[in-house]
Amino acid sequence: MRTRALASEFIGTLLLVFFAVGSAVIGVEFIGTLGIALAFGFTLLALAYALGPISGCHINPAVTLGMLCARRIDVRTAVGYWIAQFVGGIAGAALLFLLAKQVPGFHADGAFGSNGYGARSAVHINTGGAFLAEVVLTFLLVFVVLAVTHRVAVVGFDGLPIGIALAVIHLVGIPLTGTSVNPARSLGPALFAGGSALSQLWLFIVAPLVGGVLAALVHRVTHPAGEDRQIADEVAAAP
Repeated sequence: MRTRALASEFIGTLLLVFFAVGSAVIGVEFIGTLGIALAFGFTLLALAYALGPISGCHINPAVTLGMLCARRIDVRTAVGYWIAQFVGGIAGAALLFLLAKQVPGFHADGAFGSNGYGARSAVHINTGGAFLAEVVLTFLLVFVVLAVTHRVAVVGFDGLPIGIALAVIHLVGIPLTGTSVNPARSLGPALFAGGSALSQLWLFIVAPLVGGVLAALVHRVTHPAGEDRQIADEVAAAP
């Protein structure tokens, strides 16, 4: 496994957490929900172009699991990516925590951009609803990634629909759970938020992984392995 691919996944996840989660931790009063959603989408879009040719720019364990289930990477590569992503997420949260501590009156307890349900949800969604939301939202992200990438890497304009999808996902998901769709993004902030953020963390690890697996299964039906890309109208017109 190439060291630079692992470094790419580590750095990419670190930067996603620092900048995108940072927009929620520090800038929410100034940019609102729309601004946070765009921060996530634009950050992923930029990283897709910067890191896509190196590692595929998964920077998300659910995406990596989807790639594994789609048989585009092997188990050894997936495990290496998962380690790099989780460590990168923790490092990004630590760097963000160090910066946020310089802001007078800042408190990380129970919040710090972490995800939640029940009393920690803006709309007080219950456990089952939060699980379903995270599965469906992650399904969209991973399905788009699998559909627009030919193999593993994000190249050309592949990053554009992925970034747009993540922004839309956050517009829907922020009021529900704060939007995870990425276990590594959830783990880092939860470690610094502590309390109920940690006790609810399991859902934001399990549900996105389930969504990633489902996306890979559906993708096999809509995009059969070995089949050349075809124009949608030609496919629809075929007997």
